[in-house]
Amino acid sequence: MTPTPTGRLIATATGSDLQMTREFKAPIEDVWASITEPERTARWFAHWSGDGRPGATVRLTMTHEEGRPESDMTIIACEPPRRLEVEAVDEYGRWHLEARLEEAGGVTTLTFLHHLDPETELATTGPGWEYYLDMLSASITGAPHPAFDDYYPGQHAYYEGLSTG
Repeated sequence: MTPTPTGRLIATATGSDLQMTREFKAPIEDVWASITEPERTARWFAHWSGDGRPGATVRLTMTHEEGRPESDMTIIACEPPRRLEVEAVDEYGRWHLEARLEEAGGVTTLTFLHHLDPETELATTGPGWEYYLDMLSASITGAPHPAFDDYYPGQHAYYEGLSTG
């Protein structure tokens, strides 16, 4: 089963952003902890070590990827519990990412932004972020983890259409 893709391409003054949102019936502090505390980020994305403050670089170890690849990530902004902005550069390109959180009526909304470089391959990047954000949802709700094969290549055409549309 292919989950429905949720990403939107947003024009910006400097290019474009890939935007996705997820809603959680959880307090903002709980969702914030899920995207910032190393033990909690390891449940859905990567464990990190280092000095988690703006301007610092932390070391990521991907916990759900074959071979558990590592990379460095610089923290650009950390404004608990509302905004986290980070950047990494690896063999796949530049990853300038931002998470914004808002809480209303017992629901926390996460707006995820990937500030895209012109050479970012949206057709492969989009399904990957859908998978990881659904992994985040599963880690918060206790649901079973999704399977990456349900996202790629099933969402490839949708994201290819966004990048050429």
